Amino acid sequence: MKKNKNNPADPRLTRQIQELIRLRGGGHNEAEVADIIENALKLLTDVKDTGDIRVIQTALRELRYAFRIFAPYAEQRKVTIFGSARTQPDKQEYQQATEFGKKISAAGFMVITGAGPGIMQAGHEGAGPENSFGVNIRLPWEQSANPVIAEDKKLITFKYFFTRKLIFIRHSDAIALFPGGFGTMDEGYEAITLMQTGKSQLMPLVLVDKPGGTYWKTWDKNIREHLLRDKLISPDDLNLYQITDNADEAVKIITRFYRNFHSTRFVHDLFVIRLQHEPSPSAIAAMNEDFADIISGEPIKIIPPTPEEMEDTAHLNLARIGFGFNRKNYGRLRQLIDVLNGL
Repeated sequence: MKKNKNNPADPRLTRQIQELIRLRGGGHNEAEVADIIENALKLLTDVKDTGDIRVIQTALRELRYAFRIFAPYAEQRKVTIFGSARTQPDKQEYQQATEFGKKISAAGFMVITGAGPGIMQAGHEGAGPENSFGVNIRLPWEQSANPVIAEDKKLITFKYFFTRKLIFIRHSDAIALFPGGFGTMDEGYEAITLMQTGKSQLMPLVLVDKPGGTYWKTWDKNIREHLLRDKLISPDDLNLYQITDNADEAVKIITRFYRNFHSTRFVHDLFVIRLQHEPSPSAIAAMNEDFADIISGEPIKIIPPTPEEMEDTAHLNLARIGFGFNRKNYGRLRQLIDVLNGL
């Protein structure tokens, strides 16, 4: 069990928790599970309100179940589709979402939606149930799962929005936003905020309009004329999303992002970018010059797998670059990924 120097573990309790884990047969991440058990026991004295306890209880149950459902598909890329539950099948936006779901599935991606009607059902119709996940939410007036995903084992229903949104972001490799209401805006802004602050992996965030539509152009105009003009965001933050009114272009934006780029992680102060193909020495030199503003410490260089990555055997064969990233300019980091994909 992990120890906190300010609150050392009780040796007797530690032994009993370890015995309980052995009684259960052991398994993955035993030290972390032991820590969860210890913290759960602290709730007996630390949290009196039953409602607060039930939030923790339900959240833990929902997350455990959702992670189990997604686990067999961990190596397959996924795109989350957000959009209005009220969009009818005769609307261009619905047809655009269906087309996108079909084409992104053909490109090798699975589709995640909120499992409801409207844009969510359209995405599932395009991808088909075999390539779809449903991440539903219980609401007083809506929403029952759409008929495409309703009987599928990859349907998960949540009580809380915060656990549901965590699963969306945690398991997405790209996000496609179609026109929608408050929920769509909330999900889109949260995705941008998490990438802007480094709390999630950088991924393509595509705002998809109907052909000739102005929904997202109007949204973008507001961003530029208020947030950007008043210096409430950085100009580089605009790199975190792209706008199109064409399903083929939306698919290209997503697939191009993974043409060379694979994933990132921090190893202490070193920022590691995993790649399909190793950059040339001249490309490394150019990136060090062009992106000097985001380098803090070690310059960009080709590196072998770090010792901390050795357990991730599925990705040891990937090329890697590492450098000291300033942990601030994620919009510029997005531009660096674009450069790597263009090599």
